[in-house]
Amino acid sequence: MDVTFERTGHRRYATIVAAPGRPPRRMDPAPGYDDHIPHDLVHYLAEAELGLANGVFGRAAAGGGGFLETTEVAGDRRARARAQRRLKKREASLGRADTGDMALSEELAGLCALAWWRRAGARTPEWAEPVPIPPAHAAAVDRVLGRLDEAARLWHDLPVGGSVTFTWPRTSPSAGG
Repeated sequence: MDVTFERTGHRRYATIVAAPGRPPRRMDPAPGYDDHIPHDLVHYLAEAELGLANGVFGRAAAGGGGFLETTEVAGDRRARARAQRRLKKREASLGRADTGDMALSEELAGLCALAWWRRAGARTPEWAEPVPIPPAHAAAVDRVLGRLDEAARLWHDLPVGGSVTFTWPRTSPSAGG
């Protein structure tokens, strides 16, 4: 599955997932825009680097997640509604099978972003300033930080309309991405 992070406007981005044999799905706008590294890109790299197969992007690869199909069936609202119900049912099934990866992904994405902002000298949100990196997660956060450095360089220089693509679960951008 290809995962594309696209800068769609001033302080806006989209996340697009495209699994072989399925129409692309998109979240636009995606949450947590950041000039240096957006929230979903942090999630992606934390999940891929740490092998969290049942987080946001593992679920998307399995056909779940909160991404909406980008292809339209002209004039067939019922077909679109059925497709959305199937997607919600699939996501519910994946949620029941979750071994804790989704919660861990959320926690680690937040901690990794925080550690990266601090290390890069970027502006840290006021709420995050007193938050420590728990010793139990320090090694995992350290593993992800180098990946965030690489991705932040790519993201920061993208113009509106520019994008970077990864192939799940690889942590380096795809060729031509």
